[in-house]
Amino acid sequence: MNHQSERARRLERISEYRAARRSGNSASEAREQVDAGDEDQVRITDFAAKADFEIRQATARGDFDNLKYAGKPIPGLGTSLDPDWWVKGLIEREQLSGLAPAPFRLRKEDTELDGMLDRQFQESRVREILEDFNRQVIDARRQLLGGPPVVTKTRDIEQEIARWRERRAVRAAQAAEVAPQQASRPPWWRRRRRRGLG
Repeated sequence: MNHQSERARRLERISEYRAARRSGNSASEAREQVDAGDEDQVRITDFAAKADFEIRQATARGDFDNLKYAGKPIPGLGTSLDPDWWVKGLIEREQLSGLAPAPFRLRKEDTELDGMLDRQFQESRVREILEDFNRQVIDARRQLLGGPPVVTKTRDIEQEIARWRERRAVRAAQAAEVAPQQASRPPWWRRRRRRGLG
């Protein structure tokens, strides 16, 4: 028992010595707290004492400062055990998309479809995108694997193309209003010449 208390005392003195050295004390001041030879003589055989020693060393070095979750709850701790926790974590970390079940994926695509169509310049490409979307919705409805129901509706291709043309005409009219304002302003090189910089 006396041997273990001596070892614990030495470990404590060593960690105090290192902390004193890290805080800016001179070596002679730190040696007053602990003999420098004690550090080399310590033979740690007890696992708990070794773990305690390593933790004290890391604390003295500042390894535990500025940890990511310092003072915050660890995410996911205390929730029910989910057998797919690692897959969900991977999807969130890597920001993977397209892995959701078809009904969820199609709902998301449905909300983003108008924006995707507006980025197209040819009516044939708009038609291809709409046909592909409708095909995916029909295939998802035919699935035999079960899962959540498909509530996303197919799109009427001719009606969507008409809406695409209208949005395109509105954007063209807005661009035509802005163009005369920009045309009235001289190019940058002429403005520079007028200022006497050219």
